[in-house]
Amino acid sequence: MNIHLNGKSIDLPGNVTTVSDLLDSYDIKKKISVVEHNKEIVPKGNYEQTTLADGDRIEIVHFVGGG
Repeated sequence: MNIHLNGKSIDLPGNVTTVSDLLDSYDIKKKISVVEHNKEIVPKGNYEQTTLADGDRIEIVHFVGGG
């Protein structure tokens, strides 16, 4: 499956089928993040139920602390 992630076209492995899987694959699940799926913000409680499809557009913003 091919999606657009933060403006770049990527091929996902077969085991990545949900927003939750996608975040896990990039090791950002535990970080504070906001996910937009086809121009709609996905509530954190829906990450596991939000399935990905070929051609989806995903934007992930995660916050990094610093000083």
